[in-house]
Amino acid sequence: MIGLFLLWRVDNLRVEQFRASLIDAFAPSFDWTIRPLASATRMVSDLRSYARVHEQNEELRRELQRMQGWREMALQLEQKNARLLALNRVRLNPRISFVTAEVMADAGGPFQRSVTINVGTADGVGDGAAAVDGLGLVGRVAGVAERSARVLLLTDSSSRVPVTILPSGGRAILSGDMTGAPVLDFLDQAEAIHPGDRVVTSGDGGIFPADVLVGRVTRTADGRPRVGLAADYAGLAFVRLLRRAPVPMVTEPGGLIGPRQPEAPAASENAHTAAAETGR
Repeated sequence: MIGLFLLWRVDNLRVEQFRASLIDAFAPSFDWTIRPLASATRMVSDLRSYARVHEQNEELRRELQRMQGWREMALQLEQKNARLLALNRVRLNPRISFVTAEVMADAGGPFQRSVTINVGTADGVGDGAAAVDGLGLVGRVAGVAERSARVLLLTDSSSRVPVTILPSGGRAILSGDMTGAPVLDFLDQAEAIHPGDRVVTSGDGGIFPADVLVGRVTRTADGRPRVGLAADYAGLAFVRLLRRAPVPMVTEPGGLIGPRQPEAPAASENAHTAAAETGR
């Protein structure tokens, strides 16, 4: 090492050429020591890149999870919007008002079919009010409080609804039997009823308004006529409660024909003058 040091300190042309030849002879032999260092440097760089990719992957996973939550919320809002739009397409009698309610709980069981809604007497809902969804009749209110009510579904065993079968015009009673297709009892024109006939409420008894769609006639293996309900019970989230508008009382019979015409004041004064002259 001392000799190499002294050799590198000599400032001579021949010595410079000798040093260059020495470097050419020994420098390539150090390449094996540089390769592991370069490999280690590349490995460290790759590890850092992998760490950055891992962090980005985790961030993308968290972002995807948040987007899935937003997507679920958007789907729920879309479903609610579709149900509300379906309710808006229901055509009602102009004399019937309504209030829209949201289903809060399902009280289904082996002997009962009903749902709880979030409107009550404070919203003008009374006991016995008819409930419909975007497709047809759902049931009637069978218990009402100030801010909630219970709707008895058509499939409940205690449900009885007077209906009309179209186009024959036959009358019947729709009786729930805890199945998805209630039975038609007390048919007055059984021979004129065919599968596929429309079933609507008759309005008899004053509980349900007339001409509200219930479903269509079907026949099962037992031969009894049943009704395939139009209401979507599986996706029942909103219902519309029908309220009859009060009928104005007739206080004056003449109002049935036309408004009473007021008497002309001039004619009345002339009549009094003529009567006075006659008396004189």
